[in-house]
Amino acid sequence: MTQTEAIIVQEEEIGQRLDKLLSQRFPTFSRTYFQSLIEKGFVLVNGDQSKKREKPDVGDEIEICFELPPEISLEAENIPLDILYEDDHIIAVNKPAGMVVHPAPGHPKSTFVNALLFHCKSLQSGQNDALRPGIVHRLDKDTSGVLIAAKTSEAHRALVELFSSRQIQKTYVTVAIGTPPEGRVNAPIKRHFIRRQEMCVDPTGKEAISDIKVLRKNTTVSFLEIGLITGRTHQIRVHLKHLRTPVLGDQVYGSATAGTKYHASRQLLHAARVKLNHPITKQPLILTAPLPKDMLLIWKDLG
Repeated sequence: MTQTEAIIVQEEEIGQRLDKLLSQRFPTFSRTYFQSLIEKGFVLVNGDQSKKREKPDVGDEIEICFELPPEISLEAENIPLDILYEDDHIIAVNKPAGMVVHPAPGHPKSTFVNALLFHCKSLQSGQNDALRPGIVHRLDKDTSGVLIAAKTSEAHRALVELFSSRQIQKTYVTVAIGTPPEGRVNAPIKRHFIRRQEMCVDPTGKEAISDIKVLRKNTTVSFLEIGLITGRTHQIRVHLKHLRTPVLGDQVYGSATAGTKYHASRQLLHAARVKLNHPITKQPLILTAPLPKDMLLIWKDLG
C-alpha cells in the first residue's frame, strides 16, 4: 500500500541532501526510511529519479511515493471501548486521549480500528481504504471524545454524506492559554508550506469557521466551548494559535512548557457533543462524552 505527496523546495532548504530534507519535512519518518525510498526509485525530483546525496534547488518539485511498512495490517485486538451508543448500523465511543484512530506508520497496532474489529465481528468498510473500515471522521491521537464509526456500507455512505454536507453539529471543549475573543472566527486554513505535518491560517486556504464561547477563566487560562461550522484538519488548534491563545498542552501549535502548572501532558481538547440525524432511521441523536479527568480538574479549579 502506498500514498503519494508532492512538495516544493523552499529557499531555506537549499544545500541540504535530499534524504535529510525529506526527514525534516516529514519528521514521522526516519532519514533511513527516505534513503530506502530513494534507492527504490520512489522519490522523483522534477519528474526524474534521484539520489540520496542530491541537493535539490529552490523551486524544485519533489514527489514522494510513501511505502507503508508491511507490518501494518488489520488485526482484531481486545481493547476496551467506552461505548456511548450502538445499534446495528453505527457505533459511537468516547475515545481516550492517546488512542490512534487507524493504523499508520509508527502506530501499526492498538488503534481504534483494531478495537472496532474485535467488537464488531462483521464490520464492513464501505470504502476503498482497507486500513480504515467504518471510519467516517477522525480525532487526533491526543484529542479525546465522541468518535462515530459505521458498521455497514449503507451507514458509511450516509454518514459520509452527512459530514460532507455539514449536517452534523460538532461541539468541542478545550482549555486555552489566555482568553480569546468570543464569537465567530472565519480564518481560512491550508497546509503549512514548510512544516507539512502542520496547518496554518492563510488567505488562500479553505474556508474554516469556528464559534467560540468562554465558559470559565482566570488570569492564566480559559475553558472554552467551540462549535465547528467546518471541519478542517487541526481547525481549533490552528484558530486558537492564530488568536494567540493556543490550546494548553499543545506542543505543535502552542508552548511545550506552558502546561507545566496544570500538568497538561497533552493538548487539552475534547469532542464533547455531536448532534445528527441517524443515518438510517433519521431519528435525532445527541451523543455526549464526559470530560476526561485532566480537563475536569481544571474545570473545577476555574469554578
